[in-house]
Amino acid sequence: MTPRLFDLSSTWHFAAAPEAVWAIIADVDMSWPKWWPDCSFAAPLVRTEPDSNSQEDILKATTSYLNFKASLGYTLTISIHPTKVVTPSEIEFDAGGHLEGTGKVTLTPETNGTKTRMDIEWKVRPTKHWMNLLTPIAAPAFTAAHTLMMRRGEKGLRRALAGDAAEQTK
Repeated sequence: MTPRLFDLSSTWHFAAAPEAVWAIIADVDMSWPKWWPDCSFAAPLVRTEPDSNSQEDILKATTSYLNFKASLGYTLTISIHPTKVVTPSEIEFDAGGHLEGTGKVTLTPETNGTKTRMDIEWKVRPTKHWMNLLTPIAAPAFTAAHTLMMRRGEKGLRRALAGDAAEQTK
């Protein structure tokens, strides 16, 4: 039996320009655990030799190993490896670990570039045996846990953006 494909999407809105959002989400040192309450490093970043010193090439040469703690009490360890980077608007990546598949983050300017719409897409299959066994009955609970975790990530990124704005006014 092939594990179920979860096609998960989220849309976040920020009162910040895409460049400000990009600076945080595409940080080559992967700052997500600093602002996302349910996210922590599972292992140090792994970086191969980038093709150049550009942010895009450094990101594509980096694999992040992150833990995401779900509200249901389980933790998923996921590797994220960018495969396409278009500054400051798009990152596509391969996901591995407890969820295998692909993801994409797209930033779209709104209100003459002063605000940002962030669309996040995950197309992943669980690799944990217990998740695959429970998916036929627990898929709605897994999806709800994902939605809550994403909402907490959005709030954390909003706080990080507000902190950056406060730092710039000092």
